[in-house]
Amino acid sequence: MSFKKFTGAFVLLAAAVLASRRVFFLLAGLVAVNAVAASTYLSPEVLKVSVDGKSVFVTERTANQAKKLNIESEQIEKVYQLPDRPTGLIQSKDGKTLYITCGEAEGFVCIVDEASGKVNKFRAGHYPTAPVLSLDESKLYISNRLIDRVSVWDLKEQKKLKTIQATREPIAAVLSKDGKFLFVSNHLPNGAANVERMTSHIDIIATDTFKQVKSIELPNGAIDLREMAISNNGKWIFVPSIFARFLVPTNQIERGWINTHALNIINVEKQELYHTVLLDDVDLGAANPWGVVTSDDDKYLFVSHNATHEVSVINFEKLLKKLATYPTLQPGQNRDDFEAMENNPANNMSFLTGLRQRVRLEGIGPRGIDVQGKKVFVAQYFSDDLGVVDFEEPEDCFAYSMKLAPTKKKMDIVRTGEMYFHDASICFQQWQTCSTCHPDARTDAVNWDLLNDGIGNPKSTKSMLFAHYTPPAMITGIRARAEVAVRAGIRHIQFSVPRESRAKPIDAYLKSLRPIPSPYLVNGDLSEKAQKGRDIFEKAGCLYCHSGPYFSGHAKDDYKKPGKKYPKYDIGVADGSEKDKKFDTPTLIELYRTRPYLYDGRAANLHEVFTKYNKKDKHGVTSNLTKEELDCLVEYLNSL
Repeated sequence: MSFKKFTGAFVLLAAAVLASRRVFFLLAGLVAVNAVAASTYLSPEVLKVSVDGKSVFVTERTANQAKKLNIESEQIEKVYQLPDRPTGLIQSKDGKTLYITCGEAEGFVCIVDEASGKVNKFRAGHYPTAPVLSLDESKLYISNRLIDRVSVWDLKEQKKLKTIQATREPIAAVLSKDGKFLFVSNHLPNGAANVERMTSHIDIIATDTFKQVKSIELPNGAIDLREMAISNNGKWIFVPSIFARFLVPTNQIERGWINTHALNIINVEKQELYHTVLLDDVDLGAANPWGVVTSDDDKYLFVSHNATHEVSVINFEKLLKKLATYPTLQPGQNRDDFEAMENNPANNMSFLTGLRQRVRLEGIGPRGIDVQGKKVFVAQYFSDDLGVVDFEEPEDCFAYSMKLAPTKKKMDIVRTGEMYFHDASICFQQWQTCSTCHPDARTDAVNWDLLNDGIGNPKSTKSMLFAHYTPPAMITGIRARAEVAVRAGIRHIQFSVPRESRAKPIDAYLKSLRPIPSPYLVNGDLSEKAQKGRDIFEKAGCLYCHSGPYFSGHAKDDYKKPGKKYPKYDIGVADGSEKDKKFDTPTLIELYRTRPYLYDGRAANLHEVFTKYNKKDKHGVTSNLTKEELDCLVEYLNSL
């Protein structure tokens, strides 16, 4: 059917569904679980030792609070109630004030008086995280993750001074010891995905001009960055990452064929990548590294592994001596050639032999990490407690846990599924998890050749949001339902047996996902520009495929109808061996955070979808749109 000929009645019906932004969220609320309101889990995530070294502060994400624990007595000293989910924490040098970022669509900076526990707050934009104080503590740097910005705030006036463009999802930041530069790690790579180089970057911002002066490219495939740290002597910055081997088909998993895991070391003075070192062993992955910190004397380095429930204790002094004997990337040298060198530490799974001890924790899901004296503290997200690694004797470390509550709530099926989604014990040799390719159950922004519809045709990673409500699954619709895809993923991507005791909870977790409202909304509603874009969306025929509450052609209860067939469409972009192939219609919800677009990620942004890759108007009639109309359409889509 031509886009120009579908019936007016269909348009009116679909338009009624789209008429109000609030209508969609009402419908979505029927199938989404509001974990903040309903959960009594703690989910400790960000952890910092107090400036006096006597206490530990930890944020509890799903409990909307932070706690202070006395290190010596291991008792809770204070609980700070927060207005929304905490995402980051930092303490002032005098110890009197905590600055805690929290919230998603409507974010805050909470200013906590440490003595009284009194909390004041000010708005800090969409999804603020990773607060960093300026050297004189007059300013606060905030990473607004999902809008790709770093904002600078005057703390006295509680006023934004500057907004700085970041590469893609800034998620962590550290200040150089002289206060002159802010180093910002970006969670995901940016740009089109149908290329041979996709990697995250470390942006460097000059604090005197508030301008980005450099962006450090990490090795190809270094993605899913979480936390970062600077050495106490100020010479090194450490950034753990997943090391995605996305250029090869996923036909095996041994020796990190699909994913390995790495520690990236930045030379602060030269503002360049010094070396990347693999954290895995030859036959045992160290999946999903999260937090990193050095001992007070910089002799040891500690990395938390969120998916294997352990901490790597690395002799950093010896590591530096060993790295000094290996070549580094030279000016003018081809980066790909350097990264492919056999004697590159990033290709040697035995490189840390004799330099590192893997310490298994009692708890589950270690994330934020810090150190005091001879003890390392780590937030254990799923076991709702703190892990402690005693390294008084570095060659014989031992671990135990500290309670964050008198009793723990038993995991329900959704929480259990979230845990399994992030747990590498499901996978053969612990190489990866579901969240490795779907961080936060969304997309890792790269292409993978999963072999489920042939070989040599890699596809862009899809978000898991509403996947169970919009069958079939996978971009080509090769799996009838998301339930089938979950089990196929465990079998063919994790090379393990898809036990129902694990698969069913994962289904429940993915069904519970809720969208984070778009930063393009104005007080929760469409902007005037987006309202114009909604009209263009209808006139361009986009409703023919993207109707209904999920903007995917599905009714709200379609997922309850097993066996129902759903149409696939030729949108005029498939080429090569896949020429004229038809594709499943994905949801448009959270489109603002799921770039790149199209089946192979060839479109770096939405403008390219409707111009460069829609020449025959098979993906909506957009060739006749003016630049202003196209901008309005994109604004609307980014608002969903």
